[in-house]
Amino acid sequence: MYIGKVVSTVVATVKHPTFDGHKLLLVEMQGVDGQPTPKYDICVDSVQAGVGDTVLVMDEGSGAKQILGQKAEPGQGAVRAVIVGIVDDIEIEQ
Repeated sequence: MYIGKVVSTVVATVKHPTFDGHKLLLVEMQGVDGQPTPKYDICVDSVQAGVGDTVLVMDEGSGAKQILGQKAEPGQGAVRAVIVGIVDDIEIEQ
C-alpha cells in the first residue's frame, strides 16, 4: 500500500473485461516527504477520486481483487492496483 497523487485519467476503449465499468487513473507514487517518485500505477478507482487528489493505493493483486469482489485465483482478472481512499491530511512528527 502506498500514498500517491492522481495525475491523469486513462481511457482504454479496448481492455480486459475485468476493467469494464471501472474508471482508470494514473497515480504517481509519493515518498515519505510527499515528493513524487518515478514510480506509478494505473489504478482502478473505487472511491471516486479525481486528478490532483492524494490517494491511498492498494497495490497487491489479490487484495485489490478482493476489494472489487473478484476471485483471487491465478489467471482470473487483471487488476493489480486499486485506489481505496482519498487522503485528507498527513502528519509526520519530527
